Amino acid sequence: MRVRVAIVFSVWTLLNVYVGAHLAAGAVGVARVLAWAGALALAGLPIATLVLGRRGPLRPALGWIGFTVLGLSTLLVVGFAIVDLLRLHVGPYTLLGVAAALTVIGVFGARRPHVVRVSVPIADLPPDLEGFRIVQLSDLHIGPTLKRRFVERVVTTANALDPDVVAFTGDVADGFVPDLRDEVAPLGRLAARLGKFYVTGNHEYYWDAAGWGREVERLGLSVLQNSHQMVRRGNGRLLFAGVPDLSVPSDPAAALRGAPASDVRVLLAHQPRSAFAARDAGFDLQLSGHTHGGQYFPFNLLVRLFQPFVAGLHRLEAMWLYVSRGTGYWGPPLRLLAPAEITLIELTAAATS
Repeated sequence: MRVRVAIVFSVWTLLNVYVGAHLAAGAVGVARVLAWAGALALAGLPIATLVLGRRGPLRPALGWIGFTVLGLSTLLVVGFAIVDLLRLHVGPYTLLGVAAALTVIGVFGARRPHVVRVSVPIADLPPDLEGFRIVQLSDLHIGPTLKRRFVERVVTTANALDPDVVAFTGDVADGFVPDLRDEVAPLGRLAARLGKFYVTGNHEYYWDAAGWGREVERLGLSVLQNSHQMVRRGNGRLLFAGVPDLSVPSDPAAALRGAPASDVRVLLAHQPRSAFAARDAGFDLQLSGHTHGGQYFPFNLLVRLFQPFVAGLHRLEAMWLYVSRGTGYWGPPLRLLAPAEITLIELTAAATS
């Protein structure tokens, strides 16, 4: 692991040397020194933030500065690479201004998740399940730059949607439970008539998956780990199953073992890649997150190399898959063309021919 981290940090530093070479081109004297100092800051501040974040809670100012610089720097690396590849005549400080403006826009938008309403048509849906409301939250990533006030706003919005069920599809926080318990505490106010369910994301396993599972349960959510629970509305029977992230053994078929008969089967799985196994196991709908919709360029393109579905509603034969863009964000506190969301999923009867 130390070797991998060293390689990543070395590559990151070299990328920022590339940025520094562009910023320093044509500059002399103090201007040249400042250009290289800025490039070193772009490289060093994110590294320091990530290292110190593993050792304990970050001071809010350091978290904001370090992760915002991380976002700005990635935009500059990509921007200069595009300029070089396409041989565009764009001055380095013009590009710096554009990247800074995009960072500000991205920061402003990232903390304002909006409600996305999705209708999912289910074949042979019982009348009592018509309009069944599932509020999906995913990828909160509470930590250095997302705190209690953000969680409070999310909970208020989710409760106002009057859900039958709340489904939380992983990555609740980035940090250890004792450090972030107070920040996530508003999740205990989530309200749903029939159930609140949670599955782990990959980030829980970077910190303390067992601890976060216990904390989420203490806050009133049921943790589904290759397991299921049944909810009923009138005569309608809806089975909610869940699998842990693919970081550990994760088996949609195992989540159905011993399950009683039901009218609709819904799987909570952090990563969209679980959808093929879920389809084969006979689920009607899978809810996932993980991708953040790419969060910002170029990651909205790169994520497609690792996940078959990035965002929105998809059809896999008889099964539906919905991939949330996430309610929070990871790392750089910015989103561009991938807005954060709180998802309201409503089940409807599929039209018959």
